[in-house]
This record gives sequence, structure tokens and C-alpha cells, in this order.
Amino acid sequence: MARIKTIGLMTSGGDAPGMNAAIRAVTRAGIYNGFNIMGIYRGFDGLINDEMKPFTTENVSGIIMSGGTILKTARSKEFMTPEGRQKAYDNMQKHEIDALVVIGGNGSLTGAMQFAQEFDVCCIGLPGTIDNDLYGTDSTIGYDTTMNTIMECVDRIRDTAQSHERIFFVEVMGRDAGFLAQNSAIACGAEAAIIPEESTDSDQLARFMERGIRKSKKSCIVIVSESPKCGALYYADRVKKEFPNFDVRVSILGHLQRGGRPTAHDRILASRTGVGAIEAIMQGQRNIMIGVRNNEVVYVPLCEAIRSDKPFDKKLIKVLDELSI
Repeated sequence: MARIKTIGLMTSGGDAPGMNAAIRAVTRAGIYNGFNIMGIYRGFDGLINDEMKPFTTENVSGIIMSGGTILKTARSKEFMTPEGRQKAYDNMQKHEIDALVVIGGNGSLTGAMQFAQEFDVCCIGLPGTIDNDLYGTDSTIGYDTTMNTIMECVDRIRDTAQSHERIFFVEVMGRDAGFLAQNSAIACGAEAAIIPEESTDSDQLARFMERGIRKSKKSCIVIVSESPKCGALYYADRVKKEFPNFDVRVSILGHLQRGGRPTAHDRILASRTGVGAIEAIMQGQRNIMIGVRNNEVVYVPLCEAIRSDKPFDKKLIKVLDELSI
């Protein structure tokens, strides 16, 4: 196998706080160990459209504290086609890029895995997603910052909920994973969390209404995982119909959750996994995600990382139930 000399670096999919810290880590660790780093703009679209330039340590100075991504990001429809992937590979060859480091979530790492299989290129993934839904790592880059953002927002909403004696349904991101909703509910002292992992078990709204709100509390906060069918608006409408005596409001936090200065935890996670990506390439590793599990850097095969069944700790539900009486 030919020695890797040039590493292409991109961010892909939804942005997450800490991505810039990861870009900085990969760039500086790469240069320190003798590699050339090629910054690729706008994810896989940039690889297809030849939007890239060599990166130096100066390119990543003063970015560790910034949210978003200096490399920009996109969800590439063209990369989903064989023609798009061929264009991307041709541009890799043109710039003599020998390996790719892709910072992104489930969709981005799925694309990286497919690309690696089709063209036999070295792809290393970093877990950059606020959803925390990648298997094999305790936390993903951006998750901790987002949870703190949600906590700050809900703390403010609670002031209004208590002043007006209202039920507030607060919708948070997370797609098919309830990690953000459940843990932020515990952190905020919310009365309930409605999450996808519980959706088949019971009517979560009915259980919550029966358990607490009508007995002792006139105001409360319910954190709801976003869902096209059963988001915060759906549950608020149900309460208005089934319990018309309650004053109900909805707050959808939306993209507010994605931005902001990354926490120390996310900066450290991004830095450790970024350095880990370069170490993995030097060891000859291919087609893996760099994670941190039990405070140790680990290599997770991409096919495992993108599995949708990251274990959800059901004990967290019990914790919230007991503390929200």
C-alpha cells in the first residue's frame, strides 16, 4: 500500500459546535506528523466541484472557540449518485489526496463508507453531530454544547411558565434519538421528556398527565424530541383538546441549538479525536470512526458507527420520573 502523503479534510451534514476544534486538531496533528492537509469546502459537494485548498497551521489559528465550521458544510445530493462519487474520486486523484477525514454525522459517515468501498480509499470519520446517535462513542462533537444551550433556553422559559402557570412543550432536535431530550430534561428539572425510544411502549402524554400535573403543579416543562408526526405542536394540541383547563404554549428551539461557542468538553473531544484520526492513518487503519469510550480513544468500523441502535439507557427515564414529582 502506497504511503499516504496528503489528507483531505471536510465537514459534512448538519453543523455542530466543536467542528472547528476538530478541523484545527486534524490540520495541526497532520502537519506535525509530516502530512499535507487539503481543506475541502462544503463537504462532498466541494470534493465534486473541486473547492479545496492547502491548509497550514495559520488557516486554523483562532478558531477553537468558534461555532459552525470554517470549511462550510452541505448535504450533497449529487454524492448519492455513482456519477457524483466518480467526480469526487477524480478530483481526489487530481490533487493527489490519499485519504479523507470526514467530520459529520450518520449520513456523512454512511457516504464516506460507501465511497471507501467503491474506490478503495482510506476514509476516517470523526463523530460531528449534536444528536449523539453514532454507535461506539460515548459522546459526539457538539452534543454537550447543544445540551447546555437547551438548558439555558429552558431555564428562561421556566420563568414564564411559572409566572403564568402554563404547560410549556419545548421541542428539541435529535431526529430518531432521544439523548438530547432526556438528558436536557434531567438537567433542566423538566417534568417530562417525550422521546422516540419510548414511543412504542405507551402513550407518553397520558402517562405524564395522570402522574403529576393535575395533582400538585400548575406549571411545567415537557421536553419533546422533534418528529414530523408527533412533535411539540401535536402534544400541545392534544392537551388543549383533552385538558382544556390548562394554559398551553409551545417553544420550538430549532437551529438555535446548533450554534454557539463549544464547551470545554466538546473542544477536548474534538481535539482528541482529531489527533486520533492522524494516529489511525499512520497506523494504516482504514474506514473507521474515531470515538472516545470510557475516556479512551477507540477505533470503530464505519459500518458499526452508523448503526441506528445506539443503546439508550432506560434508567434515565426512571431518574426523571422520580425527580419530577
